[in-house]
Amino acid sequence: MTAMQPHELVELALGLARADGCVVIADEESTANLRWAGNSLTTNGVTRGRRLTVIATVAGADGTASGVVSREAVTPDEVEGLVRAAEEAAHAAGPAEDAQPLVADRPSSPDFTQPPAETSIAVFDAFGPALGEAFARAAAQGELLYGFARHEVVSSYLGTSSGLRLRHDQPTGMVEINAKTADLSGSAWAGAATRDFSDVDVTALHTELTKRLGWGTRKVDLPAGRYETLLPPSAVADLMLCLAWSAVGRDAHEGRTVFSKPGGGTRIGDELGGLPLTLRTDPAEPGLESVPFVLAHSTGGDVSVFDNGLPINATAWVREGVLANLVTSRHSAGLTGLPLRPFGDNLVLETADQDTAPTLDEMIARTERGLLLTCLWYIREVDPATMLLTGLTRDGVYLVENGEVVGAVNNFRFNESPVDLLGRITEAGRTERCLPREWSDYFTRTAMPPVRVADFNMSSVSQAS
Repeated sequence: MTAMQPHELVELALGLARADGCVVIADEESTANLRWAGNSLTTNGVTRGRRLTVIATVAGADGTASGVVSREAVTPDEVEGLVRAAEEAAHAAGPAEDAQPLVADRPSSPDFTQPPAETSIAVFDAFGPALGEAFARAAAQGELLYGFARHEVVSSYLGTSSGLRLRHDQPTGMVEINAKTADLSGSAWAGAATRDFSDVDVTALHTELTKRLGWGTRKVDLPAGRYETLLPPSAVADLMLCLAWSAVGRDAHEGRTVFSKPGGGTRIGDELGGLPLTLRTDPAEPGLESVPFVLAHSTGGDVSVFDNGLPINATAWVREGVLANLVTSRHSAGLTGLPLRPFGDNLVLETADQDTAPTLDEMIARTERGLLLTCLWYIREVDPATMLLTGLTRDGVYLVENGEVVGAVNNFRFNESPVDLLGRITEAGRTERCLPREWSDYFTRTAMPPVRVADFNMSSVSQAS
C-alpha cells in the first residue's frame, strides 16, 4: 500500500473498528536539533516519527470497558492489527470507572485533511550564526560553552466514531546553554523556550552567563538555614508546575493532598497567599499557545480517554491568592461536585499590575542581604499532604549585599512546599516567558515572575556543582 497521510490513517482505523466506540489519535512528529561542547558544534540532526493510538470502548451489562494500544511507525497494513488489539484489550478489561459517552457535536478542524506541519534544520538559520559568534566571544574570554537546542512540531489528528475530526499543530522549541570557566571551577546556566527560534537572543543569553561567571570569581561559604532568597522565573516555574500537577480535584476531595479540607471536601475558596498572585492556563495565551481540546492517549489521574475532544478553556487555578479551581475530568467532576476543569498545556503566574512590577535586577538592587538562585534540579516530593518538596540548587547561588551581587556561595539542598511558599512571597516581579529547567523535557510553555521569599529553607549544604 502507498504511504498515507495521518488523517487517512485515522479514517482507516475508524472504518475497521467493530467496537461500540472508537477513538483514534495520529501524532506526526518532526524534530531538528543542535548540540555543542567546548565552543564547538558537535552534532545536528533531524528526525521524523509517527504514532497511532487506538482506543476501543465496549459496552457491557456492568458498564463500558476501554482498551488502549499505541504503536510507533505504523504502516497502513498494520492498522487493522492495531485496531483488533485495542478491541481485545477492551473485551479483556473490566468496566472502566471513568466511562462516559464519547464527546460529540464539535465543529471539525478545517485543516483536518491537510498534511502535517514540519520543522527542519532551517529553523536554526538565524540562531546558528549567532551561536557561532557566541563561541568566538567565549573563547576570547576564557569561557567554554556547552548546550543544545531542539525544535519539535507535532501534528495531532483526533477522530472518533462519534464524529469528531480535530487537529492541532504544536511547535515546541528550547535552548539550554551552560557556560564554564576554563578551569571548570565555575558554571552558569541559562535557558529559553520558543515556538520558532525567531525570538531567541543568543547574545543576551551569553552576556548573562558571562556576568554570572564574573560573580563567581569570589567564593563565599554559607551554612544551611533560612535566607531571604530571590528566585528567577525558571526556578519559580519548576515549583509552580509541581503545584499545578498536584491540584487534582478527586485526590483533594478524598483527603489525599495539600488541597484537601480537614474534615472533608476541598480547599477551594481558601486564601493560599498574601500577594494577589494568579496562576492560570489558557490555550490561547500569546507566545504559549497550546492544544485547545483534550488529547488523552491514556487514562490517569484526572485525565480520561473518554474525554478526548472536550474543549480546554482558560482557567485560573489560583486567583489573586485564593484557590479557585482544581483539575477534573467529567468522571471526577461528577464524583466531587466540582466544575469540569481539564488542565491545559501552559502555565502562567502573574500579578494584576504588570506595568509597575519590578524586574529581577530591580529586586536585586533593593536587597539588603540575601541569596539569588539560578535554577533548581532533582526536585522530588516528600509529603503530598503538605506538598513538601526537596531538591538541589545548581549552576550558581549568589550572595547579594546592599543591592549588589558580591560572590558565589555553595550549593544547598532545599525543603519547601510551593503552596506554603505562596503565602510567604513578599514581592513578585514582572512575568516573562521562561524555561523550567527541571521539567523542560515534559513542559516548556511557562511564564513566571521572579519572586522574593523572606525565609527560603536551605536545609543542608550540598556538594553538588
